[in-house]
Amino acid sequence: MSKAIEDLIPHRAPFLFVEEILSISNEEIVGVMTFNDKDNALLKGSFPGFDFIPGTIILESMAQCGGAGVRLLGVAEGVFALAHIETAQFYKGVHYNEQIKYVIKNVRLSAKMVKQEGRAYVNDELILEAAWLSIKIDTSAM
Repeated sequence: MSKAIEDLIPHRAPFLFVEEILSISNEEIVGVMTFNDKDNALLKGSFPGFDFIPGTIILESMAQCGGAGVRLLGVAEGVFALAHIETAQFYKGVHYNEQIKYVIKNVRLSAKMVKQEGRAYVNDELILEAAWLSIKIDTSAM
């Protein structure tokens, strides 16, 4: 996909956790992220000496990937925020410089709510399954 992620979601470094959307459809969004400990100051203090990315950051990355894909679909405009994590199951840790592939299923898409579920993989090995709900937030009061 040619459109920059920063044009799709409000997140910025060091809290921008999706590199590229590979494919989108109304049913599925596929994207990738590779975390680099040298470039991401936010993560440098997490698990020092273990070279390990926190699972909550991977979950946030998956939600950002889903949000960017929804914006590419043109289904919803505005700013959406993660409101509810329905399920999250972590199966394996991820180290820096390993590419994570996200496969996101769109469960329900509307102008005010996005419900998604997804799986994250490293080298085709499942590392995380999750389901979440994002809602449109009113930015005029901010």
